[in-house]
Amino acid sequence: MAKLVFIRHGQSEWNLSNQFTGWVDVNLSEEGVRQAQNAGALLKQEGILFDQAYTSVLTRAIKTLHYALEGSDQLWIPETKSWRLNERHYGALQGQNKAEAAEKWGDEQVHVWRRSYDTLPPLLDASDEGSAANDRRYAHLDPKAIPGGENLKVTLERVIPFWEDEIAPKLIDGENIIIAAHGNSLRALTKYIENISDEDIMDVEMATGEPVVYDLDENLNVVSKKKLN
Repeated sequence: MAKLVFIRHGQSEWNLSNQFTGWVDVNLSEEGVRQAQNAGALLKQEGILFDQAYTSVLTRAIKTLHYALEGSDQLWIPETKSWRLNERHYGALQGQNKAEAAEKWGDEQVHVWRRSYDTLPPLLDASDEGSAANDRRYAHLDPKAIPGGENLKVTLERVIPFWEDEIAPKLIDGENIIIAAHGNSLRALTKYIENISDEDIMDVEMATGEPVVYDLDENLNVVSKKKLN
């Protein structure tokens, strides 16, 4: 039986200021650092020994992983970063204050963009300022793979190939895995491994800095799930 741990990054500076973040590379807030350090202490208390770590290519997730591993005395374990674990891309909403966006487009429309499973936000063009197409960490990708905006459905579609090719085989071999990523990339994985419906996944929330521990059998069925807080 393998253990799988999800940690949504600690509070970011834009979580604190109520801005849409997506692929914008913002840092952890002071509270976010504290949350990530506390996650490490909880993991140490739980006694989980990891074989492999995964995170996105965004600073808030990378730092959360490092604080959590340091706090559990496991900073040395192998680590893989992938853009496929990035947060959902919020398109042209990125950088906007959520309350101001609601004033501009209306509460109902912004709620649909945020919570609908398959409705896309207003998209960014590759030539727009702030497009990920201009970021060198994505220079190796086919330009068609770089989104101008995503919903949870599209996020799931880019996360699952990485899960199937990279993470699942290690879990099947009995390795313990930690993934520090983002609210929506982790919700996508949660939907997949728990077989949650398109409707019900919209009510699933990931708390910042809270480790979620799964026990998985040899077929990657969930045997147990526990939140550490």
